[in-house]
Amino acid sequence: MEENYSEHTEETKLEATAADNREAAETAAAEGTAAPLSEPEKAMEPEPETIPAEEAPERIAEAGPAPEEIKLPADEAMSREEVMELIRTEMAAQPKSSKSHPLMIAGLAALVGLGAGFGGGYAAYERLQPEVSEPAEEPQNTQPVAAAYTGNELSIQQIAAKAAPSVVEIRTEVKGSYYAFGFFGGEYTSEAAGSGVILTDDGYIITNNHVVKDAEKITVTLYDGTEYPAELIGTDSKSDIAVIHIDAKDLPPAVPGDSSALQVGDTAVVIGNPLGTLGGTVTNGIISATSREVTINREAMTLIQTNAAINSGNSGGGLFNGYGELIGIVNAKDSGTTSSGATIEGLGFAIPINEALDVAEQLIEKGYVTDRATIGVMLSTVTETDGRRTPGLYISEVLKGTGAENAGLKAGDRIIAVDGQDADTYEKLSRYLKGKDIGDTITLTIIRDEKEMNVDVTLGEAQNAKARE
Repeated sequence: MEENYSEHTEETKLEATAADNREAAETAAAEGTAAPLSEPEKAMEPEPETIPAEEAPERIAEAGPAPEEIKLPADEAMSREEVMELIRTEMAAQPKSSKSHPLMIAGLAALVGLGAGFGGGYAAYERLQPEVSEPAEEPQNTQPVAAAYTGNELSIQQIAAKAAPSVVEIRTEVKGSYYAFGFFGGEYTSEAAGSGVILTDDGYIITNNHVVKDAEKITVTLYDGTEYPAELIGTDSKSDIAVIHIDAKDLPPAVPGDSSALQVGDTAVVIGNPLGTLGGTVTNGIISATSREVTINREAMTLIQTNAAINSGNSGGGLFNGYGELIGIVNAKDSGTTSSGATIEGLGFAIPINEALDVAEQLIEKGYVTDRATIGVMLSTVTETDGRRTPGLYISEVLKGTGAENAGLKAGDRIIAVDGQDADTYEKLSRYLKGKDIGDTITLTIIRDEKEMNVDVTLGEAQNAKARE
């Protein structure tokens, strides 16, 4: 009897426990919470796995995305085995990419529990689902193209939008005289055109010396079509740089770059006024060479070479890099054919901006270049024997107060060498003097009265923009 009583007692306790579980489950379902586990169920639950913090990201990645909703009936009792079977069936039916990691299934089973009314368990699972929001729209690029450099090259459209407003059109009028049969025939006025780049917001503009040289009248047209008369501030034939000024405010100056940082293959964009009628024209290419030795108008220059299209009228315009920064002032192109008949294409040149700005600053301050070492003479070249003089490089004028005057040089002296090196042409002498500083002493070898002599000359500062060695 005791044995039967004991079995009956255990059955009664189990029935009571089951009834309590059903009641608790129904209460949980009504309240939207998870049904509590019974003591035997708690004993059956495995200890939760502890995952080290450093492994958590990897384990979460292994688990994959959360499964789709698994509907658990809330109006009928289900055993633990039935719940697990339902979960497995639903998981198997889902696409492979959305199946959950086994750790997620175990956690779900622990939440669901035994007994009747699993609505609370489903509600708890539903609350565990990650909130899914609409994907954020891709941010629009609203940054202005003229914003500070961020390290990423701009598109050609952005470079043009940033740089073109700083490039101007220049028109000049030059007066000249003509002769007929050896007699003075009168004067004429010719027009020419070129380009320029705004340096300051109050009207200083850089261009080429050969664009504005000897101009009687200079007119500047801005990007928006506004015209202004311009004043010549200073010119320098050796660098082919000039500065003009217009009476205007709040102009958009170009952003200077660093021409010493250029590399072959870098983006190159030219903006200017080709043919004198197509202001604001943009052409693009690459940097073909960073320091090309070129002689232009008898001046030895070290220039940037580009294959971006350059035409007459582009002179004085801007060469820009991939960030819309000014890296050069366009001053020449090579075109036509060689002596062998080969066609020349894609050879354009620009004065490096580091050098151009240095000259421009001196022109604005003094009207001429002050830090260039000079002999203090005006020179002329005789190319053919005229019966009186041998072809060569001659001193035509000695400037007062210069090293040339102090050394006793005279007009008519023919220069043949400098410091023992051949210097019988202007180009050779000019190239040599580029490496000298104010205060240096050089030795000129000259011919005077058919006699050769050496004269020591201390180099000085240029007196004005027209001074030539």
